[in-house]
Amino acid sequence: MSIITFKSDEQKETGQTLSLVATATQMAIEHNYKILIISTSFRDKTLESCFWELDKEKKPIFSSNKMTTVGIDSGVEGLIRGLVSSKTNPAMVKDYSKTVLRERLDVLVSPNAETYQDYEKIASNYPEIIKTANRYYDMIFIDLNRRMDRDQAKSILDISDVVIVNMTQRLRNIDEIMALRNEDDFYKQRNVMLLIGRYDSHSKYNVKNVTRYMKEKKNVLAIPYNTLYFEACSEGKAVDFFLRLKRLDATDRNSIFLKGADEVVEAIISKLQELQAKL
Repeated sequence: MSIITFKSDEQKETGQTLSLVATATQMAIEHNYKILIISTSFRDKTLESCFWELDKEKKPIFSSNKMTTVGIDSGVEGLIRGLVSSKTNPAMVKDYSKTVLRERLDVLVSPNAETYQDYEKIASNYPEIIKTANRYYDMIFIDLNRRMDRDQAKSILDISDVVIVNMTQRLRNIDEIMALRNEDDFYKQRNVMLLIGRYDSHSKYNVKNVTRYMKEKKNVLAIPYNTLYFEACSEGKAVDFFLRLKRLDATDRNSIFLKGADEVVEAIISKLQELQAKL
């Protein structure tokens, strides 16, 4: 049972959510794991829109799911009530989640909090929800809200087996991550990995050069930018996109994106095995 958290310290777009979706989806398709994605966002349906079409009120439409609604709650709220009443068991997490790929990939969508104050009250329960879910799922991918209270975010990072720090190809951001790697003990931990989202291999700051510049022992990971993937995620068709890629010739330009996602998946599995071996 493993918890993988994607986070970012950069205020500008790093592609964190789409990188997580690509990684978790490819992991679910290619490996026999039961995976849960947890969205911790506040009033942001980016993750949900990758898997389902959203109506005009931004409410998810789950046409193929046996659970079409959970009242006015997102699922998180229902789980919290279970925690408070001490009635929550690991299997209940699945009941409050939305199925993407049966027995392979579920999503616990973001809360429906109207105010940030309400969101903070909900967010304080995430560590307990995650620990409960970790007793049922093989892998949990957490999309950590960069606006989350620092202490609440830390409580999630503390229970994470692997932390993926998302970054850009901007030199300023690269330098900021380097400084954190040198000055902050958290970023020196063996379970922290670096990933460039929306990656452009033609940039001066490609994986090879960034790895050398940052003096990293292993290559920085990357999820290449792909227009068709970006469009699929805006239409609720991320899974369809990955399934289509499986049928493409290796010379197709979209295969570069698939290769990138595969490399991230294998790097995470390798890191988990490495950490487990040293326990």
